[in-house]
Amino acid sequence: MTEEEILARIYTGLDREGPGEPADVAWVIDQLGVPKPSSVCDAGCGSGADTVTLASMLPEAQITTIEQLPHLAKEAQARCNALPNVNVLQSDMAQLDGSYDLIWCAGALYFLGVTEGLRGWRTALTPGGAVAFSEPVLLAPADETVAAFWEEYPAITDLDGINARVETAGYDVVDHRLIIGAPWQRYYTPLAAHVAALHAEHDPDLREAVAATEREIALWQSAQDRIAYALILVRPR
Repeated sequence: MTEEEILARIYTGLDREGPGEPADVAWVIDQLGVPKPSSVCDAGCGSGADTVTLASMLPEAQITTIEQLPHLAKEAQARCNALPNVNVLQSDMAQLDGSYDLIWCAGALYFLGVTEGLRGWRTALTPGGAVAFSEPVLLAPADETVAAFWEEYPAITDLDGINARVETAGYDVVDHRLIIGAPWQRYYTPLAAHVAALHAEHDPDLREAVAATEREIALWQSAQDRIAYALILVRPR
């Protein structure tokens, strides 16, 4: 199987592809005072869980949702088909074409790099526009379990390190809050059930990916109070 095919088998049919919950979206809208008639981008939307929440909480907004992986873009399209204020595009979030009051990016900006992604998105924001993104964060020096969990993301830092990358991009931090505990459970519980059903598969690459996913879940279960994202609100200077 190709890497794309493996990702499709593991992550198709889930409510969401990373930790989070509608309360995170509500907090961002409240903190930023997003205007009701507005233009919003959900960058790296996955299957569209947060897109649906954004559309519900901002019914007068025009929402453009961007997803590069074909199977997730297809799911997002099906999920948002009945929402008149949502336009789903299969595209690269590094190349945003628009003028947005809010760019929402849940657990995906690190694929571009915080500094690099924010710099690239500056021209896609309206005057006074903002970016809300969630980023892996160290709450304390990493112990063995936390280090193992984040081993594929060596760029992880504490909150001060994230803020420094934001400032290097020419943005100011408006506020932040932690995504920890229950929002991760909301993601991992259905994922665990989904990959368990793939145990009967014989493709060696898929079986290896299933084992790696189950190891990730087990590590999180062992360190739930020490593994987190920071949800960061930023505006360009």
